[in-house]
Order: sequence, then structure tokens, then C-alpha cells
Amino acid sequence: MTSIYNLTRKQQELFDFLLENQDFHTNPPTLDELCIALGLKSRGSLHKHIQGLVDAGLIESPNKKQRGVRLTELALDQEVSFENRGLPFYGSIAAGKPIEAIPDVTHMNIPDQLKTDQPCYVLKVKGDSMIEEGIFDGDWVIIEKRNHARSGEIVVAIIENEEVTLKFIEQYPHETILIPANKTMEPMRYQPEQVEIQGILIGQMRSYIH
Repeated sequence: MTSIYNLTRKQQELFDFLLENQDFHTNPPTLDELCIALGLKSRGSLHKHIQGLVDAGLIESPNKKQRGVRLTELALDQEVSFENRGLPFYGSIAAGKPIEAIPDVTHMNIPDQLKTDQPCYVLKVKGDSMIEEGIFDGDWVIIEKRNHARSGEIVVAIIENEEVTLKFIEQYPHETILIPANKTMEPMRYQPEQVEIQGILIGQMRSYIH
């Protein structure tokens, strides 16, 4: 299901987060809380996404009298369809040479056993750099949205805000290493500020229909 509001990918992520987490907040989340939850580094980058949702009629225009970002009645009417439409599917991710994730957002129904109670999404693997971990070209991976990870976890990483890849991660104060599960490939080494974590691998699916 593509967004009927013609939202950008980040606007859709923000809208999905607000819908999915509204029952967990006593008060609507603040701008700072949303920045942390979505892995954004500043309020400035968040404001333009908020304005897009205001223009679509999905959130109220922020003002000094109200605390936090509030959904409109129109947005709340979408809650039932949101719960039934499955996880966002963001297209292909490289498990070899990094490529950009496809920005179009559809949705996939995923068994509850393959996801957590945190916001999650689905990507399709493209490449063979994770084959020794049993992750093959064409597999679907379920990712829990998170902007941090422990060393040794498999993560979705954005490199220099452009390229997206699926790899093991090792983190040090001076270096971040993205490690393939393929002995024919070398680890990828970056300065910590070059790599942004977008989530961790929590599940996997495969089709045998060709």
C-alpha cells in the first residue's frame, strides 16, 4: 500500500511512528523526543518533515500553547488501516556493494514471530556478501528501527548519507567497521561520523518461487 498522502519516505516514517506509538505516550512526543526516536541529528531537519504532515492534514500545526506533536482527527481515522497493512517495505538493500535503498513505500504482512513490539520495516537483500550467515540474494529481512547497535549485530547502515548496506558492525572510538559474511570480501572501514545506523536485523524470509 503506497501512502495516499504522497509523503516522502521520512515523512511516512514520522507519521508511522506517531501512529504506532501514540498509546505509549502520556503526552504527545516533543521535537527532541522525535529526533531521538527517528535518528535525526537536529530539529531543523525534523521541522520540514513536520510541515509536510501539517500540509497533509495529519498533524496539528505546532504552537507554544501545546506540548508535543499531535495527530489530527484525520490521522487517527487511519489507525485501523495502519494496524492491518503490515510493515513498511522500503525496497532493496545491498548485501554486497552498497546501494541506495529504493524510496517507494509499500507494505508487507509479516508474522508476529518475526518482528518486535518496536517500529520495524522490511528490505529485500541484493547481493551475496552475507551468504555465510545464511542471508542470500532475494531474501527479505525484517529490521527493527534503531539508531544504535552493539558490536557484532547485523545492521542496516547508511554510509555518508547516501549508500545503504547490510553488514555486521564493530564500533570503536576512532573507527566503525562494516563486516561481510563472505570470506572473499574485505571489511569496510569508516570514521564513526561517516556511518549512521538505521536498524538491526531481527528476522528473515525467503521465497522458493522463481
